Amino acid sequence: MLTLENVHHRHKKKKEEILGRLAEFSLIKKQGDEVLLSELTFCICAANSSAAAAHKAQLALTSNKLLFSDDTSAISAILLSSHVRFHKNKARYIIEARKKMFDEKGLEKAISTSKNQTELRNFLADEVLGLGMKEAGHFMRNTGLGNEVAILDRHILKNLVSLGVIKQLPPTLTRKRYLEIEKQMAEFSAESGIPLSHLDLLMWSEMTGRIFK
Repeated sequence: MLTLENVHHRHKKKKEEILGRLAEFSLIKKQGDEVLLSELTFCICAANSSAAAAHKAQLALTSNKLLFSDDTSAISAILLSSHVRFHKNKARYIIEARKKMFDEKGLEKAISTSKNQTELRNFLADEVLGLGMKEAGHFMRNTGLGNEVAILDRHILKNLVSLGVIKQLPPTLTRKRYLEIEKQMAEFSAESGIPLSHLDLLMWSEMTGRIFK
């Protein structure tokens, strides 16, 4: 768990690794629809499931050429075998997201017309079933589209309490409260000199021992 006493030390220790990971993320948006859809699929799967399970499903769907499939049963079976929760619903969400964001070029339009990262994140949270604010930001960060939005899950919130950014864990995280905490985290980022995207990866690496996604 990060504290005010050790946050700068931990960041200095892991900064180069974090920069390398973010550089990899920045390349994703240039690699075409299949790679972007794969990352969107990962984020849909990651909601209420572990990143490891979501990554396993992402790899299996890609290798089995199911990312652009309408076969709900086949996609659901892979999610189930990967231990992704709510596999039936998420199989449907993945297909619907592909149609709305890629077949209809909705993501391309949103990127080109959004005024800022917050607007793009809010659009994705509203338009893609299964994402919500957290996973919409997660998708943007993982594809080099969002280094100014927060990815607020329970683990990040616990760290924010430890750092004194927020006083306590919110019992529920409405959009209004999400945006309030995101603003507080951004202010802490500016004050500490640690970029928002670095803070997220740093907090997760403290729990998992690696810079993942």
